[in-house]
Formats: sequence, C-alpha cells, structure tokens
Amino acid sequence: MKANDYIAIEKQYAANTYKPLEVVLEKGEGVWVYDVEGKKYLDCLSAYSAVNQGHCHPRLIKVIQEQAQQLTLTSRAFYNNKSAMFYKKLCESTGYDMAIAMNSGAEAVETAIKTARKWGYQVKKVEPDKAEIIVCHGNFHGRTITIVGFSSESQYKADFGPFSHGFVTIPYGNAKALEAAITPNTVAFLVEPIQGEGGVIVPPMGYLKKAYQICQRHQVLFMADEIQTGLGRTGNLFACDHERVRPDVMILGKALSGGFYPVSAVLVDKAVMGLFRPGDHGSTFGGNPLAAAIATEALAIITDDGIIENSNQLGMYFQERLAEIPSPYIKEVRGRGLLIGMELTAEAGGARRFCEALQDKGILCKETHHHVIRFTPPLVVTKEIIDWALERITEVLVDVQ
Repeated sequence: MKANDYIAIEKQYAANTYKPLEVVLEKGEGVWVYDVEGKKYLDCLSAYSAVNQGHCHPRLIKVIQEQAQQLTLTSRAFYNNKSAMFYKKLCESTGYDMAIAMNSGAEAVETAIKTARKWGYQVKKVEPDKAEIIVCHGNFHGRTITIVGFSSESQYKADFGPFSHGFVTIPYGNAKALEAAITPNTVAFLVEPIQGEGGVIVPPMGYLKKAYQICQRHQVLFMADEIQTGLGRTGNLFACDHERVRPDVMILGKALSGGFYPVSAVLVDKAVMGLFRPGDHGSTFGGNPLAAAIATEALAIITDDGIIENSNQLGMYFQERLAEIPSPYIKEVRGRGLLIGMELTAEAGGARRFCEALQDKGILCKETHHHVIRFTPPLVVTKEIIDWALERITEVLVDVQ
C-alpha cells in the first residue's frame, strides 16, 4: 500500500486527536526514519524527546529480545529481579534515595501531585483537602483530567470539566510571582525547566535557582517536570543541572525507555517518598520486568556513551547556525542543548507550511504553538548531519513562498 492508503485507513478508524504531517513511517535507525515508500528522513522531533538514544538502538533491541523471552509482567504483587536493579541504577545515577516507576509521563505527574499532597498533609500539616500546588502559565504536564484542569490552554480544557481544585497559576519565569502566590496551604511548585510544548520557552538564567530557594524558605516542595528536558536533552543529565538545582521531586519519562516502551518515574528522597504505604498508590504495569530491563539499559546509554556532551556541544552549534539564517521569517531562535525552538514572525503565516516544506527536503519537524518549529534530533546526531540539515533548513526559510 501507499502512504495515502494508510492515512485514509487511520482517518477512518482512529480518533481525530492529532494533526500529523502526512508521512507514514515504517523503519528507524539512529537519527534516520524511513517511510513506507522508502524515502529517508532526518528525525528532528525524536518523538518529543523520547528517542534521545536514537531509533532502534542495538543495545536496547538486544535487551528487549532477551527479556521478552524471560518474563514481561508480574504486577506489583510480587518482586522481580529487573525492577530491583532498575531502581538501584536510577537512584544511583541521579542521587535520589527512592523512586516509583509508572508508565506514561502523565501518570508520573499525577504521582508527583499525590506525593506532594500526602507530604503536605502529613509533614507540613496543611488542613485536610486544602493543599495547593502552584503551576505556571503555558505549562504542559499531560492530558489527564487533573492535569488539563490546570492548563492555561483553553482547547485542552474545553468540554472536559469539571476539574480538580487546588492549583494556582502564575506567570512562567517570574520568581516574585511565585513568592507572592505562596500561602500556608501551598505544598509544591510544579515547573518545567524549559517549556517544550509551550514553544521551547527558556526562563531567565537564575530563575530556577531563585524559585528553588523560595520554596526552601517557605517549606514548599520544588517539583521539576523533566519528562522532555531530562536525560541529556539540554546538554546536562537534567535541565535543572544548568543552575545546580536539585529538585525535591524529579519527574522523568520519554527517553527513560529510549522509545521502546512507556516508562516513567518519580524520584524523591526517603523523607518524602517514605510516607507512602502499601495501597496508597500503584500500577499493574509500572516497573514491570520488561520495562525495567529496557529502562536500565536506556539510562546506561545516556550516562555512559557521551551523548550528553554531544547534546551540549552540537546544541550550541546548531542553535548558533540556525540564528544566522538570513530569513525575514525568523523572529528568534532559542533553546538549550538539542532542545531548540525557532519562533517565526506573524508574517510567516504559521510554522506548519515550513514543516511541510522541510518534509519535502527530507527533514521531519513539527510545529508547536502555531509559530514555533521545534528542532530536537536524537542526541546521537553528528555535526556532519547537522550541516546537511542546515543547508536544507536554510533553503526552506529563505526560499519558501
């Protein structure tokens, strides 16, 4: 079948919740993906940073094949050897005492919210059902009812109410607004170190440090959603590392499995995570042997193979070269590491048509917030490949009509 055949089938049978580019992929290797008609593309989205290690990494293929023949699921009713070693690797690699494994990023955020509330009631002694969590305008933390309820994007909430109470929204990047919003009922501040889905919005340098210090002064948990920004994407293991901030609660997902399987986790020290008791929380698939084996190896690839430094060096190079493109359509290029956003002017007519033109050139990008093109290739990309891409990006930004 041709690409259009597959697209027609999906449009007939799948819920209309996305607007993908009209390309049908069937194979991936490293930074490259191939469509059903054999055309090769540079992946500059990385499944929203889920494949930092590159597509179909051979070490992960080996692990999934071996583990799939041994044991895939036990539920949390029993221990399994792979989850034990995953928790050990994860905590030792990140410096946290304890972790809880889930599946999707949204599940991890929900877990963090429950963690903060339990801590607020049991340790901070907030009155029952009064706990508040501060969030930021422009946030994206997932798609569950609780999470979309505190989104500032009207479409995410339309026709899905009623929503959970207990969330206070402040401007992103404004430490004074954070301090002003804190009350005796505030138990946590939930923040993305860089707002990826919000348009690759980078806060002022020093913001995270100030926000963390404010939280410390007021006995508020600092919770970092590093689902997109973490695990090497920004040129450090975590984006918070750029300001030497160690969140009280670290939320991970996406690249934690190298794109092979849904794996997410919440990392917290024992003083907070130790409040959970059997029956407080759980997941049938969370921390299953297959997920744990994959995630252990995926984390090892990130921490042991030099791709974090690659992200740091090539991210700076890529961002600088993108900013040099002589196009009247470019308003700003911003980002950190290989998380880069190119915001276009209003006259550009939106980012979608540029993404479609880049597709024709063999580069797959995706627009976000209408005017921003996101450039986030797998962290195993090389300078030669970036130079190849820059030629075609320049052609599109300069010549597209």
